[in-house]
Amino acid sequence: VLDELEGVVKAVVSTQSTGNKVDTKRPEDLSQEDKDLLEQTFKKDANVLIIPMSTLTKEGVSEVQNTACDALLAHRIEQKMAGNKVESVMNRLHVAVPKASQEIRQPHIPEGVLARRAAGYTKPDTIRKLERDMELEMGDDYILDLKKHYDLPNPDDKYDDIPEVWEGHNIADFVDPDIVSKLEELEKEEAMLEEAGVYESEDENLTEQQIEIREKAGLIRKEKAVIRHKHRLNKHRNRTPMSERVIRKKQGIKRARSISAVSTDVPMEVDSKFHSKKQRPGRDVSGLRDEKQVKVVRKMKKKSQIKMNQFGRAGEADRHIAAKLPKHLFSGKRGAGKTDRR
Repeated sequence: VLDELEGVVKAVVSTQSTGNKVDTKRPEDLSQEDKDLLEQTFKKDANVLIIPMSTLTKEGVSEVQNTACDALLAHRIEQKMAGNKVESVMNRLHVAVPKASQEIRQPHIPEGVLARRAAGYTKPDTIRKLERDMELEMGDDYILDLKKHYDLPNPDDKYDDIPEVWEGHNIADFVDPDIVSKLEELEKEEAMLEEAGVYESEDENLTEQQIEIREKAGLIRKEKAVIRHKHRLNKHRNRTPMSERVIRKKQGIKRARSISAVSTDVPMEVDSKFHSKKQRPGRDVSGLRDEKQVKVVRKMKKKSQIKMNQFGRAGEADRHIAAKLPKHLFSGKRGAGKTDRR
């Protein structure tokens, strides 16, 4: 920012000059000798401008700023135009300037408005009174009435209490003045169809399309039944898998029960092999080949524990209980600004 500001100042100094302190003495009030000296000084360069200003009264400051910014912008544009990238950019730019139309366009007035004007229609002086105006006139006695604008054949029906919903059904769905006559015609038609035996011989007089639809429906039902059966078979996969030992134990119990159910003389005993618990190796000996390796590992474990036992240091399995009442938090008086950390 400072570099750019310095460039702005340099551009201003090279293109214009400011006559400061015009609040003390303006250029018009100078003597003829001083005026001639100024003209001779700045006559050498035609691009130099003299702008009177005052930092005390802020006169001409904005004009100097605007002139400096315009000069800096023009300088930047010249630098960019002198570069090599201008040609590639200018080929892709197109400034469209619309042509000014010589045609005088008249205002558009709808035909309905022109017809009413020709018929001598004039806007009524009376303005419709709004609900807000009525509320201001009546004050506390005003009541909002939305039913008075209902457009009904009988104006006396505006304030009838009609429920919107009755027994879970929308009343508007059943509003039909000819519903009774339509129901009677429908009942007569159904009675005539029953007497003609249309419903009895429905299965015999099926078309090929109806038969095809029924066959497809049967296939769909069969496929749904297969999907349901597969789902029942895969239900056990959502449960926690049982270990092989538990499965063998359950199989032994079922086998003993089946034997006892066949013969009452055979006592209900389960083979010992189904109840025998196969002891798994401990974690300290898992992964070792033989007893010799187990002895070596245990000896190394004891040796690594000697120094820790000598110095009474806490090991990995020891519990660490921190001080429940830290001394630096529970000693001395509490001053202002300390209660939020106690």
